[in-house]
Amino acid sequence: MEFLVATGIGLVTACGIYLLLRGRTFAVVLGLSLLSYAVNVFIFVMGRLWTDAHPILGDHKAVADPLPQALVLTAIVIGFATTGFIVELALRSHHETGTDHVDGCESGSRHAAGPGAHGGGPA
Repeated sequence: MEFLVATGIGLVTACGIYLLLRGRTFAVVLGLSLLSYAVNVFIFVMGRLWTDAHPILGDHKAVADPLPQALVLTAIVIGFATTGFIVELALRSHHETGTDHVDGCESGSRHAAGPGAHGGGPA
C-alpha cells in the first residue's frame, strides 16, 4: 500500500512540475494545484496509513495521529485562497499583455529589447 501511495504522489508531483514549466498561465495554475495536492497527500501519509485505528485515545491499542489531518485541512483552505489569487493574477496579466504566456510575449515573436529589434544594426 505504501508503494502505491508513494508512486501516486510521485506521479502527481511530476505532472505538476511539468505543467509549471509550460509557457501558459493556465498550465502554471494547474501545476501549482497539482503540487498542492501532492504535498497535502504527502503530509497526510506522514501520519501513517492506519486501518481500524481511532484518532482518540480509548480502549484500542492502535491510535491514529490527528495532527496530519488538521494540517491538511488547513493547507486545503490556504491552497484554495492562493489558487484564487493566482487565477486573478493570471487574468490581470492577460488583460495587460493580451497574451497568456507567462513572460508576456508569444513564443515565436522577438523580444523588443533584443538586439536588432529596432531595425538598425550596430552603429
